[in-house]
Amino acid sequence: MKLTRYALTLIAAAALAGCGSTTKLDAPAPVATAEPAPAPAPAPQPPAPAQTAVKTVDLDAQYTEQVRDKRVVYFDFDSDVVKEEFRPLVDLHAKRLNNNKKLALTLEGHTDERGGREYNLALGQRRAEAVAKSLTLLGVAGTQVEAVSFGKERPAAQGSNEEAWSKNRRVELKDK
Repeated sequence: MKLTRYALTLIAAAALAGCGSTTKLDAPAPVATAEPAPAPAPAPQPPAPAQTAVKTVDLDAQYTEQVRDKRVVYFDFDSDVVKEEFRPLVDLHAKRLNNNKKLALTLEGHTDERGGREYNLALGQRRAEAVAKSLTLLGVAGTQVEAVSFGKERPAAQGSNEEAWSKNRRVELKDK
């Protein structure tokens, strides 16, 4: 049905086009003169990239600078619990390690001079592992941290008083 209607429309249009012609058969047809075709307009050039004022941010360098002098977590006497005040430091190290998976830390656990050698080695190890666990809970790969203990063998401060002892109960975070 549609095809028939379409064919009839085409026939009617052709008949009307033929009737409207005013060209005389015995008159010469006009001759078109050959003029050169106009040159195509040049293609528009894309605009040059805009210069932006946004600077590239090197997170690795920023994190490294931020942790440069923040490398020690201190502990209470006979404790391996990471204190609340050191959680931001651990978080910052976790961000740095998560940003660059090639980085790794050695976590060196230390104790004060009180207690036996074996006990202090075990306590230093538990402290280092507590920091390692905090880092892994923040997404750091276990292969990026290594916990070791030095017990009371490497004191940061000499003395047999609370001031020296508090400086020796620590975990040092060192780049491998």
